[in-house]
Amino acid sequence: MTHKITRFLTLFLLVSLGGCTVQSEHHVPENAAFCDDLTKHVQQVQQLHVASGTTPCPTKTPDTAAVCNYQTTYGMWFPYLDYADTLAGKTAEQFRESMHQRFQQAADMGINTVYLHLRAFGDAYYCSQLFPPAAAVGDFDPLPILLEEAHRLHLSVHGWINPLRLQNDAGMGALSDRYQIGQWYRDSQKNGTYLCKVGDYWWLNPAYPEVRQLIADGVAEIVQQYEVDGIHLDDYFYPTTETAFDAAAFADAKADNLNQFRLSQVNEMIQQIYSTVKAKSPKLLLSISPQGTMDGNYTKQYADVRRWGSEAGYCDVLIPQVYFGFENEAAPFSETVTEWVQTVTYDSVSLVIGIGTHKYGKVDQWAGSGSMEWTTQWDLPVRQATQVLETDGTDGLAVYDYATTFLPESNAERMAQQVEQLGALLRGMPADPL
Repeated sequence: MTHKITRFLTLFLLVSLGGCTVQSEHHVPENAAFCDDLTKHVQQVQQLHVASGTTPCPTKTPDTAAVCNYQTTYGMWFPYLDYADTLAGKTAEQFRESMHQRFQQAADMGINTVYLHLRAFGDAYYCSQLFPPAAAVGDFDPLPILLEEAHRLHLSVHGWINPLRLQNDAGMGALSDRYQIGQWYRDSQKNGTYLCKVGDYWWLNPAYPEVRQLIADGVAEIVQQYEVDGIHLDDYFYPTTETAFDAAAFADAKADNLNQFRLSQVNEMIQQIYSTVKAKSPKLLLSISPQGTMDGNYTKQYADVRRWGSEAGYCDVLIPQVYFGFENEAAPFSETVTEWVQTVTYDSVSLVIGIGTHKYGKVDQWAGSGSMEWTTQWDLPVRQATQVLETDGTDGLAVYDYATTFLPESNAERMAQQVEQLGALLRGMPADPL
């Protein structure tokens, strides 16, 4: 749990210590079609449950590569939206230069862990046999570049996936039968059961073992091919409370409580992901970033966070998204942090508090009487970070996200002052490797 006392007592020692060892480099020819020879470098195809006959793709990093994680996390999210500027239409060297600059900014602020979006809509920002490449991906594999540039700066890298969310109608219709989700989409028995449409997007249904296996295989594919230091999930679990989403599976299970049924399906998925990560290396971490409120987790997303924070076998780190101001009427920041400290009780599960810069200077329409707080109290990010780091029972913080911290659309000068103060705060804290 908390390393608060150790952090302060050992601060003077840690000034002279470096971060984690930089991991070995992993190159893919920049002008190559990067998905060519998976089976030569990764475990047997049948072990990954990859359909036989798929086109293999390249390089796997050495099994001896060191895993880099920290006892106290100072994290930052890099969502897929950023790739529109850094990756789409860019050469490998242009992408490398952009990401080096961004990682350097984060490291200079004291960040030691980055959560990099690798699969947002069932599309891959890496070489995958199970999921199609994302639209922004060109003729090179971006993930080795991300890993090389982040690890050079001693940043821990966690591959961030949305396990259930898929594409819209156009994207699904364009999928080849090479991919399992493409086959299910065109299968009248699977379309509407294994995957269902909610709003504009399609979603995998975790109530089916075959779906959970595909999700676990997708995680195995990442940890087997690449030197990630962990896998990260955010709060996109069940996309709806509507009973039609999984009515067939619920009926087949002969269950009598839909809420408990859905909690159980997500739990099974999380346990399988956790086991997959640990099968690669016990040192790899699985982190989950659930919604900030208990009600949202249990009645909207069906995320059993109390269990995840109090029992073994689900995750290593919980990073609740406490994106609320101190005056938020429904979920005031201080009280919500306290609730999470009381929730995460298992010694082997760390609690890292997620704070956001994306509301900075904006009206928070769901905050009730505190809706204007982000437009008048310009020191909120630093105040929140300070409180988190001074709270017993926490193991760090994570900031959402890169763009709204370093490239804000408004209030840039004020945000720059917050970045400077956050840097002074975080750089003064211990950051000892696990």
